[in-house]
Amino acid sequence: MNKVLLFNPRSLKNKPRIPNSILSIAASIEGKYEYVIVDGNLETDPEKKIIDYFNSGEFGYFATTCMPGPQLKQAIPVSQKIKELFPEVKVIWGGYFPSNHYKVVLNSGYVDFAINGPGDVSFKSLLDSLEANVPFDKVTNLIYKSGDQIIKTKKDELYDQDELPELPYDKLNSFYPLKYYLGKSYLGSKTIAYHSSMGCPFTCSFCGIVPIFNARWRASSADRIYKDIMFLKEKYGGNAIEFHDNNFFVSEKRIIEFSKMIAPQNMIWWGWGRIDTVNKFSDSTLQLMRDSGCKMIFFGAESGNDEVLKQMDKGGTQTGAQIKAFAARMARFDIIPEYSFVLGTPAETPEKVMKQIDFDIAFIKEIKSINPKTEIIIYIYSPVPTEGSEMYENVLTTGFRFPEKLEDWISPHWENFDLRKNPLTPWLTPEMVNKIMDFETVLNGYYPTISDIRLSSLKRRVIKIISSIRYKTNFYWKPYELKVLQILWKYRQPEIEGF
Repeated sequence: MNKVLLFNPRSLKNKPRIPNSILSIAASIEGKYEYVIVDGNLETDPEKKIIDYFNSGEFGYFATTCMPGPQLKQAIPVSQKIKELFPEVKVIWGGYFPSNHYKVVLNSGYVDFAINGPGDVSFKSLLDSLEANVPFDKVTNLIYKSGDQIIKTKKDELYDQDELPELPYDKLNSFYPLKYYLGKSYLGSKTIAYHSSMGCPFTCSFCGIVPIFNARWRASSADRIYKDIMFLKEKYGGNAIEFHDNNFFVSEKRIIEFSKMIAPQNMIWWGWGRIDTVNKFSDSTLQLMRDSGCKMIFFGAESGNDEVLKQMDKGGTQTGAQIKAFAARMARFDIIPEYSFVLGTPAETPEKVMKQIDFDIAFIKEIKSINPKTEIIIYIYSPVPTEGSEMYENVLTTGFRFPEKLEDWISPHWENFDLRKNPLTPWLTPEMVNKIMDFETVLNGYYPTISDIRLSSLKRRVIKIISSIRYKTNFYWKPYELKVLQILWKYRQPEIEGF
């Protein structure tokens, strides 16, 4: 009874991606423990399938990855049900949510262990300890309860990514044909989701990975990336790449090496980066990236207000002036900058919060005038439990608190919290939230995202014409006519759905 069930809860309504986090855990126990994978993105009733597996009596471990947001809607009730029906089964959670919110997870009564950050070593070590019935207090990257006390074990240094075992893509294919994960996107007809590094060397106070990695970053070599990508291309037909690293562009040297390798393969690719980091790259590197297939890069612009950027502890050298200059620079190389902005950060008074919102709305329009191809992603600020950060401490003084019961995270009030669309923050009034959302609607009408491959050129022209008066006159209030069109045409929101 020592088989392991690895569960990937639903994260998107469509276009499932390769479940890299689950595969990294599978790789760590490959050949040592038998396991199965259940993907909630590809199952109509994942709970039934999971219970059927446990009814066999062969499984002793239920392990699920869990990001904040949509994955909780399956992870919570399924974990509850497993513990209720099979109390002897060990329930193990990994991912950003249990690392950051371990108290509410472990106090639920139906989660036994939380993996604190990377589980490539700790997950197998935990299973080994449980199977041998020996203490697990020496297992690193682990959080668990002992009586009423929560224990956090020593954190490992980040592992050499090249030394980690290869992901078992063929094993995944035996459960779910890999073709289902290589979906059509703006980048290509069979887009690969790939993760080439762990962590980020910066400490932005609103970022969920900061408490986990503490400014640490370690990456796979260009050789390892190329080898994996070529396997997925040659065996499964992948023809485009989404790099889901928290910061893909930390090392210019690695980017140069990878770009030279991938250039002959005619694969379009995209990744996440920082403006002040990529802005240091030479013109020759940026041209090489574009020639190798780099079509778009996601950047956390966050705000054009230097005071807010300082409050966010962006680190590095990012400023409003640099954000504007960099948008112009990207246009020279035909690389689309995808800028995210976080509006509605806390301030001393409601008037100052509104002033900051108005400033960034005007700033976003200025960016669009500098480089109209710049993609804009708008979020409403939602707190991250970064203990000790000035921003989080200020948040607590407003009376904001996270739910104290795990089930409350999937209540109607909280389920959209980590999509940064419904932050439930005391300093934001309905008027402020409506202004942000209404501006976003008008902006997306006047500049429909290029990543929405379902939106025809005719529809783009129609919605741009309808929204033009509002956009040019700064009249954003209640744009119902645009909301109706976006609903009818199923307008894609990259901040929620990706490409």
